[in-house]
Amino acid sequence: MTLRFIKSLFVLFLCVFHAQPLHAETKSSSLDKIHQSGTLRVGVSASVPWAMRDNQGELIGFEIDVAKRLAKDSGWKVEFIPTAWDGIIPALLANKTDVIIAGMSVTPEREKSVLFTEAYAHSGVQIAVDIEHKGKINHFQDLNSRRMKIAARRGTYTIQVVREIFPKAKLLQFDDEAQAVQEVLNGNADAVIAATPRPEHEAIKNPERLYLPFAERLSEGNEGFAVRLEDKEKKAFFDAWIQARIQDGWLKARYDYWFASLAWKEKLSLTQTKTQKLSQ
Repeated sequence: MTLRFIKSLFVLFLCVFHAQPLHAETKSSSLDKIHQSGTLRVGVSASVPWAMRDNQGELIGFEIDVAKRLAKDSGWKVEFIPTAWDGIIPALLANKTDVIIAGMSVTPEREKSVLFTEAYAHSGVQIAVDIEHKGKINHFQDLNSRRMKIAARRGTYTIQVVREIFPKAKLLQFDDEAQAVQEVLNGNADAVIAATPRPEHEAIKNPERLYLPFAERLSEGNEGFAVRLEDKEKKAFFDAWIQARIQDGWLKARYDYWFASLAWKEKLSLTQTKTQKLSQ
């Protein structure tokens, strides 16, 4: 599939959509409503470097770039709805948002509640371990012990990974990843598990306290936009946009900026770096 074809498909999709009469209850009413309001409401949740606030209190991150570009290409404004992770799907189902763009991994369990687009990013799950264990942890099974405490963010796919790979370890769950990381830094947990690149970044920032025992990821993920199950036309619209941005290299360039470097870190204040709160 050529780049020219993908771009033509996306433009055609836009033209057909904007040319449709705005009937009250049609299958594409969810898209019609966005077009009528001119604003795309995006559910996001705090997670570095997906979404966070800079020194000026403005939202930045990979997801923020993606949502802004999607809205710009579609002729819409964008409104971000910061939401706690365990409430982000309920907010979508309650029609408080139009789409979730929050680094959400596609899983069979989530597919029972929401409809995912094709993948626009491929991250994974990694684990950072207390430096005191260096030289002792060589295989996954070395962490699968009742003596080990593993910290993680509740409600995320990482919880499932811990239960599958480290079923004997004690699982400590927290409201956000910053708390989970701090638990290890404080000596109250042996390891923290999170979506990439959080463990890698934390090991770079805290080399005296954390290290990565495994070069390979514990799990590879596919992240997609999430919409309501009935919003098939919206999914198709977003799929066309994702294909266009994959083909022109824009998504990879933005992913590499946020995930393969720390060039963006200077945009964060010390307080924001520690807490990473989207809402107070």
